[in-house]
Amino acid sequence: MAISGTNSTTLDDLFVNIVAQARFTAEEQSLMLGLVTQYNIAGQAGKTVQIPKYPAITAAALDEGTAPADTDVSTSSVTVTCSEVGNSVLLTDLAAMGAGNPADELGTVLGNAIATKIDSDLIALFSGFSGALGAAGSEIAVSDLFKAAATLRANKVTGSMAAVVHPFQAYALKAGLTNTFANPNGGDLQNEAMRNGYVGSIAGIDVYESANVSIDGSDDAVAAVFAPEALAIALKSEFNLETQRNATRRGTELVATAVYGVAELDDSFGVKITADAAL
Repeated sequence: MAISGTNSTTLDDLFVNIVAQARFTAEEQSLMLGLVTQYNIAGQAGKTVQIPKYPAITAAALDEGTAPADTDVSTSSVTVTCSEVGNSVLLTDLAAMGAGNPADELGTVLGNAIATKIDSDLIALFSGFSGALGAAGSEIAVSDLFKAAATLRANKVTGSMAAVVHPFQAYALKAGLTNTFANPNGGDLQNEAMRNGYVGSIAGIDVYESANVSIDGSDDAVAAVFAPEALAIALKSEFNLETQRNATRRGTELVATAVYGVAELDDSFGVKITADAAL
């Protein structure tokens, strides 16, 4: 950095702030990380993990004084292979001396890149769910969420459920909730959606919107309702930021990486919803 002499500002101090901001952004901006099952394999050798799947077994009535019959439990497994993703930027000496706060700005940019990649990779798994609702060209409806919830509960999902939809699909849901002609008895949920645009919890499903849900060439998108056990992410290295001085370019390269793998864990614990994603 072209600062020397008695100036106390050093590039090393700036890097510390960039790393902290980038790591915070990557962890905070990823929506999907908090909605799926995580496996931290940072301390394990190798880049793959096998996740066992246990079948459901049933209990039976017993006659007094008799031993229950043994039940064979045969497990299957899902193999998750981790790979590296990343991006880099060049912080020039001139930019480091300029106005603004390059530590926060670059940290946010790098952290967002990793968070977006993680979310996009997990959301791409929605299309693999065999349970399906909705149709291309049709708007998503609140009834789709109720049907999805009923499907998952019938598949013995007992815990939390989440829905991730594109913002344009979220608009259709909100419009349905706030249409007093079509929904005159929306109550508190309707009022909340009208006040601040938050869809909230519907049929026991926490509804989130994400621009990382991709839209196809026909303006349709695949959203999903799922339990945490439906999808898995294996984290070998959640976030790492390295720096390297490049004298010929008069700047410092900042390289952000993460090492992880994603996979569908339990197909019966997720339902995809194909719907229009256009305003």
